[in-house]
Amino acid sequence: MAGDPRYYAAACQTDLANPQKRDGISRQVSHMLAMIERAVVGYAPFFSVRLVVFPEFGHAAPIYPTVEELLDRLAVAIPNEHTDRYHQKAKELGIYIQTASFLEKDDRYPGQVFNTTCLIGADGLLTRYRKVHPWIPWEVHASPHDLPGYSEEMFPVADTEIGRIGAATCYDWLFPEAIRQLALAGAEVLLRVSAYMDPWGATPPMDWWTVVNRCRALENLAYVVAANQGARADRYPPFSWPGGSMIVDYDGRILAQADPGPGEKIVVGPIDLASLRAERERRRGHHMLAHLRTEAYAAYQQKIYPGSLAQDRKHLTIAGNEEAIVAGKNRLQARSPALSGGRQPPESTTNPYDHAGSGG
Repeated sequence: MAGDPRYYAAACQTDLANPQKRDGISRQVSHMLAMIERAVVGYAPFFSVRLVVFPEFGHAAPIYPTVEELLDRLAVAIPNEHTDRYHQKAKELGIYIQTASFLEKDDRYPGQVFNTTCLIGADGLLTRYRKVHPWIPWEVHASPHDLPGYSEEMFPVADTEIGRIGAATCYDWLFPEAIRQLALAGAEVLLRVSAYMDPWGATPPMDWWTVVNRCRALENLAYVVAANQGARADRYPPFSWPGGSMIVDYDGRILAQADPGPGEKIVVGPIDLASLRAERERRRGHHMLAHLRTEAYAAYQQKIYPGSLAQDRKHLTIAGNEEAIVAGKNRLQARSPALSGGRQPPESTTNPYDHAGSGG
């Protein structure tokens, strides 16, 4: 699709009180719409911001430990009145918005909650990405991978006038295979919608956030726009949220980054599609996508993690996640004892977000 080969992207991290019920989501959306105005209109005298990205849990965090409670109090269907408001703003400003994640319910998959982010442009809802790798054991969101008969694209890529865009959420990015799926589907701009917590943040020596974003960019020869949660510790305890939202080019160079630490921040940086496309066309060395020997990776033909809905479970639970993790570790140990110490994770039925009492 022909369009704008050079523009700026904005990674917007939020510091919002978490709603206890779904009627509080509208307040979150209003705040993020105001941030969009600040990013697009504020920088208009200098450059064109065409893409705005928000973090995971910007609409609501999973503060309840069970699927039933999340469905009852926070989950919403998509599309909804909130995505309609984003659509209107995208149309008004001529931009693309990668929304903060929603806790999504879908009647086609009864009894399940998805962690979902949407790409929305002037033409409406373009893609819906459902987190494939929930942060187990504590997240009880359903992975599309685990649902029998799930036939929708798990890693959608949208062909837009500002490039081919693919998104994935937080923990997904610690699986190179997940982001590689987006790249092999043609993604040029990779978006990370994230709520990554300390100590795995943006500060050495445990700066996983920074390292992973740079690695996914260079190994896939793509831009990365990564928006991380900037909530203070009292928003979603027990964790602190280090922010550090960033924009990275296709060689892993950080083009812009928010200072590490909580707080609302907007960071902007350039996306040069013409340069990226020329580099992909010209480069013979370090073109990892073209050099893949996919048939050599025999280990990927053997299943490891069984899915948290294994053994005919109808509902996700923290206890079920724990059991599935043990099954995955046992399969690793069967392959090679060196891959697993054989220890089982401690029994726990506590959701770390369960104490997040702030907000309305």
